[in-house]
Amino acid sequence: MAESLSSILASEARLVNEAAEALPHQFNSCTYSLGHIRQAVYLCLSCALPRGICASCSVACHTDHEQIELFPKRHFRCDCPTSTLAHPCTLHNTSEEDNRENAYGQNFTGVFCRCGRPYDANKERETMIQCLACEDWFHESCLNLRERPPSREPTPGPAFDTHDLELSAGDNADAASETSSSGLPPPLITDSEYEAFVCYSCVLANPTIRRWAGTKGAKMVTRGARGGPWEILDGVSEEDEVEDNERSLETRFAKSEAISTTVNKRTLEVVSSEKESEESRAKRPRTDVETSTVTNAEIMEGSAAAAKPVCLAPRQPTKARTVLESASSEPPNFNAGTGDVFFSDGFRTRWCHCDGCLPPLKAQPYLLEEEETYEPPEDPDSAFSLEDLGMRALQALPRDRAIDGIRAFNEMRDDLFSYLRPFAQEGKTVNEADVRRFFEEKQEALRASRE
Repeated sequence: MAESLSSILASEARLVNEAAEALPHQFNSCTYSLGHIRQAVYLCLSCALPRGICASCSVACHTDHEQIELFPKRHFRCDCPTSTLAHPCTLHNTSEEDNRENAYGQNFTGVFCRCGRPYDANKERETMIQCLACEDWFHESCLNLRERPPSREPTPGPAFDTHDLELSAGDNADAASETSSSGLPPPLITDSEYEAFVCYSCVLANPTIRRWAGTKGAKMVTRGARGGPWEILDGVSEEDEVEDNERSLETRFAKSEAISTTVNKRTLEVVSSEKESEESRAKRPRTDVETSTVTNAEIMEGSAAAAKPVCLAPRQPTKARTVLESASSEPPNFNAGTGDVFFSDGFRTRWCHCDGCLPPLKAQPYLLEEEETYEPPEDPDSAFSLEDLGMRALQALPRDRAIDGIRAFNEMRDDLFSYLRPFAQEGKTVNEADVRRFFEEKQEALRASRE
């Protein structure tokens, strides 16, 4: 298709701006020397072994290789300069040993999600969500957030029934604005409604997360019956409240009876004890000071028990416990839900810090504090156009070489004007083939002059 010169220049300027926004960093230093850090990792499909490389090496060393961006991975060291990759690292000249501490999950074989599908950016229609804990990526339909697009193949393995997805009553017409460009309907839980996502496998592996799943601010997607609509579980329902109130009344009644029985029994014991005490006191000599039977150790133990923090975890809905029990059974049952959890904003400040809840959280520090992700230093030249960068490079050259460069540029400019003048005189549009022909003729003339 023929294009005008102004449209070509506008397109070039747009591409330059997009490149500056997408790649605003310097890519002249491999991160291997920084050790194991959380950083953006790329999988090189052209190299023989499935290994991860840093952002700088993906640009500087593997430019012509096929790559998949895996996004941030924690405690990961760049594999580019190691002996496991035959392709030499141009940023780290020393060959290093294999990174034995790196963890290579299924993402490093090019597959993602619990469905084990390979990722193809040209065909994938769904948004994928990264688990905060295992850092794998999951399709929204596999999390029961939307209908599975017809173009996707059936999910292998356990049957995750995601058909007949219906939005809950709380959804309204505003949700239509969140429909993706691929034409898919908005998900049941939008990305603005949660801060972090944890897949069900990681939920079951952490007792504290499992205890909080389904409570307020720790949303789950569940349904009452197979084939029914998926709904958001976000805290205790009214049915749970009624059931718990009835259970509480029964418990309090049982306790009152037990207390009444205990009081009556203790009263009889006290009366009997007083009689025995009076008889004993009459038979033995009276001492001036009665010895206390409470030791200091018992007093300290009582004080420590009083100071022990009480568990402040919210009450978990019955449905959440049922879903998690079914998901952890053998074989797993996902008819009522998969057990994934979506934490709302500020979830790290709401944890209970009692002796039961805190240790599992400390074992995964990113649950308590947001971790830092390394980014390469910003490139000060990213905001400059190609013309600006060319002029700066020209000014940095020695005077004689700069003059030769300017002369060569002027000669090519004059030749180009001469080549394009007939097009302007005849009113013809210059297309891509015409431009290619000009440079091919220049290359042929250059080869002929050298021979």
